[in-house]
Amino acid sequence: MASLALPWTDGLRVSSLVEAITGELGPACREALTAENVRVAVNQELIQEDTALQDGDEVAYFPPVTGG
Repeated sequence: MASLALPWTDGLRVSSLVEAITGELGPACREALTAENVRVAVNQELIQEDTALQDGDEVAYFPPVTGG
């Protein structure tokens, strides 16, 4: 599992977090994190909409998976 700690900014939302991650890891991240089938969880709870974040929140991005 990879992790990235970013400096806290007041008013940070999941959508602006993508911008911060893209700034750290490069533009290819934006497409991967905003793909239609990628799910986002905040503090181990899946979210449906852009969510305001609190200092210390854990955000996880789940790529699509296949099974067989």
